Amino acid sequence: QSSRRGRGGKTVTEITGFQTTPENLAQLTKQLKNQCGAGGTVKDQAIEIQGDCAQKILQILLGLGYKAKVSGGK
Repeated sequence: QSSRRGRGGKTVTEITGFQTTPENLAQLTKQLKNQCGAGGTVKDQAIEIQGDCAQKILQILLGLGYKAKVSGGK
């Protein structure tokens, strides 16, 4: 999901719905940041990646065996 709310007008891609440990979430965040070439963070069991990378992240997550879909955004 892409969002601009409360981020100074900048777009971030938010990935939610993970049921995993904080360590696994941090590792996945690092992998997504590297493959998207963007910054990001983990907030409240959600991953935020800077920029509109929803389609790229979708392909990465599907390749890793996650059930994923794009919601909201453009």
